[in-house]
Amino acid sequence: MAASRSFRMEHFADYLSFERGLSDRTIKAYHRDLDRLLDFLEGRGIQRPRDIGHRDLREHVYALKERGLAPSSIRRALSSMRTYFAFLLAEGVLEADPSERLESPRVGRKLPDFLSEEEVVRLLEAPRAEHRFFWRDRAILELLYATGIRVSELTELRLSDLELDEGFCTVFGKGSKERMVPVGGAARRAIGRYFEKVRPGLEKGEGEGVLFLNARGRPLSRMTIWTIVRENAERAGLRKRVSPHTLRHSFATHLLERGADIASVQELLGHADISTTQIYTHVDREYLQGIHRKFHPRA
Repeated sequence: MAASRSFRMEHFADYLSFERGLSDRTIKAYHRDLDRLLDFLEGRGIQRPRDIGHRDLREHVYALKERGLAPSSIRRALSSMRTYFAFLLAEGVLEADPSERLESPRVGRKLPDFLSEEEVVRLLEAPRAEHRFFWRDRAILELLYATGIRVSELTELRLSDLELDEGFCTVFGKGSKERMVPVGGAARRAIGRYFEKVRPGLEKGEGEGVLFLNARGRPLSRMTIWTIVRENAERAGLRKRVSPHTLRHSFATHLLERGADIASVQELLGHADISTTQIYTHVDREYLQGIHRKFHPRA
């Protein structure tokens, strides 16, 4: 249990579930891979993430091979480790990635799930107008799609981070990196209605200056936002598995489909490395140019 706390496994499970929106089956596969890793590290006397070195991980991979694991299983274990160490880097637990130099067979990256523009419209229009939190939930959906921000960034968005008259918000991403993201007209209008009709009734002095509040006047959790997205996707009749991250993928895909350049999309998404953004270049295009305000369908 102490090792689990030291290695932040519960926080990692929350990240996989609420921010990445992964299925229970996939999360269990991550845990199987990482449980093997932690058992191996414990056997080497390693008690903290910062004590893990590249050689430890390499020896772990050799041990997996000696146990007779199939190459596909080892590739999956490497993927689990890389995701895990990227999470620890983003959380500020590590300053360097010990898995960075691990080699694995080249495999194609899975294209992210995304919604068509028509499906996005159905999702955005799914909240029930008679519901008490209609404008809050509508503003959440509009803002996720308008900006492509992560669910963790949305939950931490403060009133002071908004410049709606200018059409921007300040987002603090992974590693506390700050970026400015444009907010389109549809999202600004929904947020304005939320300010006018809903938020004053929720604010009880415990909102901590956060934009989106729950019925008790406290900041919304990632789980609640994930639930809002899922329930409205079901109401919209979408058969795909939809999470906040799906709207982030849709945001990036639609910008590129309409001609936005990949460097601009990288900046908007807050990706440190453009190679992370390049997975979205499955869309058809001749030239990549323009900016968010010109190309985003709801700007």
